Amino acid sequence: MSSAARIRTLRLLTRITISAVSLVVFLMHIASSPRFEFIDRIENYMYDVRIRLTMPNTLDERIVIVDIDEASQAELGQWPWPRNTLATIVDNLFDIYGIQVLGFDVLFAEAEESSAERMLDRIEAEEVGQIPAVRERLLEFRENLDSNIRFSESLIARDIVTGFVFKDSLAANEPETTGVLPAPVIRRDELKGVTVAFPKAIGFSGNLPDLQENAVSGGFFDSPLIDADGVFRRAPLLQEYNGNVYPSLALAVARLAKGSPPIGLMFAGNASGEMRAIDLESVTVGDTTIPVNEQAAVYIPYRGRQGSFRYVSAKDVVTASVPMEHLAGKIVLLGASAAGLLDLRSTPVGQRYIGVEVHANIIGGLLDGDIRQQPSYAGGLELVLLLVAALMTVFILPRLSPLNALLFLVLSLAAIMASNLWFWSSLNLIVPLASLLCYTLIASLLQINYGFFVESRNKRHLSKVFGQYIPPALVEEMDDSGEEASLEGEARDMSVLFTDVRGFTTLSEKVGARELTRLMNEFLTPITGVIHKNRGTIDKYMGDCVMAFWGAPLHDPSHAQHAVLAGLQIIDAVANLETAFARKGWPPIAVGVGVASGEMNVGNMGSEFRIAYTVMGDIVNLGSRLEGLTKEYGVDMIVSKGTADRLDDIVLRELDRVQVKGKNEPIVIFEPMGVAKNVSAERKTAVKDFATALVAYHNQKWDEAEEILWRLKDLSDELLYNIYLDRIARFRIEAPPNDWDGVFRHLTK
Repeated sequence: MSSAARIRTLRLLTRITISAVSLVVFLMHIASSPRFEFIDRIENYMYDVRIRLTMPNTLDERIVIVDIDEASQAELGQWPWPRNTLATIVDNLFDIYGIQVLGFDVLFAEAEESSAERMLDRIEAEEVGQIPAVRERLLEFRENLDSNIRFSESLIARDIVTGFVFKDSLAANEPETTGVLPAPVIRRDELKGVTVAFPKAIGFSGNLPDLQENAVSGGFFDSPLIDADGVFRRAPLLQEYNGNVYPSLALAVARLAKGSPPIGLMFAGNASGEMRAIDLESVTVGDTTIPVNEQAAVYIPYRGRQGSFRYVSAKDVVTASVPMEHLAGKIVLLGASAAGLLDLRSTPVGQRYIGVEVHANIIGGLLDGDIRQQPSYAGGLELVLLLVAALMTVFILPRLSPLNALLFLVLSLAAIMASNLWFWSSLNLIVPLASLLCYTLIASLLQINYGFFVESRNKRHLSKVFGQYIPPALVEEMDDSGEEASLEGEARDMSVLFTDVRGFTTLSEKVGARELTRLMNEFLTPITGVIHKNRGTIDKYMGDCVMAFWGAPLHDPSHAQHAVLAGLQIIDAVANLETAFARKGWPPIAVGVGVASGEMNVGNMGSEFRIAYTVMGDIVNLGSRLEGLTKEYGVDMIVSKGTADRLDDIVLRELDRVQVKGKNEPIVIFEPMGVAKNVSAERKTAVKDFATALVAYHNQKWDEAEEILWRLKDLSDELLYNIYLDRIARFRIEAPPNDWDGVFRHLTK
């Protein structure tokens, strides 16, 4: 096998390993060994999003909630209300409005005892209460006063479902049972050979015997299957207690509305013929099939946000002031929205959702047959989709460029969500989504990163080499911005900088060849760092000279500012080398810096044997000439007027009007003194005074110019002041011609 083939095989095996390791993690989650909480959280979130995206948001007119609300409590008193009031509500609902079914989302575990009944008890306990005639009369009074009897009688021969609560735990000294239960819908002897994992209760709080016996049936309204995040997404239709199975309030009400058909269980076929929880597919109510999970629970089919069912205030039912069409022939639930009764739930469609409306949503879904199901094969389908995603990340992504791979990843994620939504909306199937999304995203990003960091190594190597001349920050910026870095020749507005060691020939004579190499390396390193720091591009090293430019390959609107700041920092950096050089026995060095700005040509230039990315033009030549003039004027740095005009917040001293060798047009040259905030007041004053002396000089006012220059010379003996004093002395002997323009012509480089 060739080395190239081995490399390809190794890369393929690496990619397979990346996808396989990621796949194993998600397979462990599917197998619940262990179950990863972050995936479950994402799954729950995606479930809630699908609910909110697809719920009809319409009002279900079939189901009405008679509300124990704040207004009813203000008018009828705090809950619990007298049983006579409840009897009136029941009578009015059936006799006046002719409702279809009434379900109680409240519990009546204790009998009501009025003050009149307590008075009769006291009379019976006294001697007069033992008289037969009085005793008989007291019995008649008690029967007339007993509101419990009236309320229980109001339930007779009416389609009413009472509510009760199952307990899955008991507090200290809490009784296991109170009240009574209705008849189960599936008895223990009917469950032989059935191993469904119904939620199992260890106790209950039921209704008073008379109330439960007079009602048609009953249903539990507790919620034992709250998700880990406290949200109500699933509700069991059945619970088991002492081997018998009882319906939920919603199931009991929906069953009664359908004419009380029998309830059964439907299982998927298996080789053993056993009826196992994993094979449980649905609960049947007569001819209606309700898809459930292995715990006989349904996903709550939320119709919309709170208010998807009509609410009627209980006080209006007592006074019979509700419009007839709002209640006639309806399924009614009596429940509470009053804040003090705390019947609020966290749901996918609202954080404070009234509990009775949760039951209404389930009833509506049971009547419509609109219950979504997570099929028993969901785990297998999830596994197959994960394997497909793994193959895609191994064999498709590597063939794409990084940009196309990212685009393919985005499209793949969109396709996964779209197909999942199709299963959800068209087939009423809940197919797991989070694990497939997370795996596809993680495995794809790992593959893309592997391709970038390993298979693009050669490209990064070239960038590293290129970065010896261009600042790494600029290389990175070019990559981030996507700007095309053309190597073709073009004209640009740019700045060029030249810096040269003064007296290099003398210096090289004092230091041996090997020492000179070390000296130049230590000299060029900080200079290169300064140029890179200020966004400059190194053009070339020419012995002791460094040439750099700004404005290419990336455009730089502040190229002149960056170039001058680099020049100032180069001067400081060289000065800081003096101590280190002295310790090594090397002589101190000084540099001159020249900067010119304007239009120049930039691009790859050279021959078929050697080519370089460089700049050319008159402005480039001018920059070189300006660096050479620094020795003539005794300054560290000179910039052209083109550069000076582009600067901001830099103190400049005009030096002269000159004509340099190779240029016909005279130019004004300046010395940058530093950033304004770093230049002392005395220095700024000297610059201003020198500018005044220059004006006098150009106007041939020799006395005025000379006076200022002598005063400046006393403060600082600079070569510049001597130059102008010498010129004035010569002009006193031989006056300039009449057409003198103040320009000094330099005839050497």
